[in-house]
Amino acid sequence: MTRRRLLQAGVLFVSGVLTTRLWLRPIEAKEAGMFQVKKSEQEWRKALTPEQFHVLREEGTERAFVNAYHDNHDPGLYHCAGCDLALFSSEHKFDSGTGWPSFWRPINEAAIGTKTDWKALLPRTEVHCARCGGHQGHVFNDGPQPTGLRYCINSAALKFAATGGEGSHR
Repeated sequence: MTRRRLLQAGVLFVSGVLTTRLWLRPIEAKEAGMFQVKKSEQEWRKALTPEQFHVLREEGTERAFVNAYHDNHDPGLYHCAGCDLALFSSEHKFDSGTGWPSFWRPINEAAIGTKTDWKALLPRTEVHCARCGGHQGHVFNDGPQPTGLRYCINSAALKFAATGGEGSHR
């Protein structure tokens, strides 16, 4: 086999792997209807703002630093904007410098689900609400102790409920 044929075979192989990863994905829990809260696309569109729909139902990402909660320091709970399940606490929030709300743990591990996300060509771990399947963001292994995790969450996927007499932020 000549070097040229070997290079062509390698390029075809890599192209095939990337195409498979990007376009031929397995049926996900959201698509299989494996969540407690189930709504049609039309019902979700009616219940959510366009930005919330894009993030929660289309797995979109909002812009960094110009979202509602990246700089919120009020005490309270962060609920899923799709189904109101409490997911994160301000007690576990920290400033990651990324421009999105970041937490070192969820309120309860059972409140979230994860799956591998290949959209950026490299694998990442996507975080979604365990009750409605709404996309929240991603979790990375570069957070503070004691977990070493950074849950990087879209503000549009959350509703904040202040505690301690503070007014609700949203």
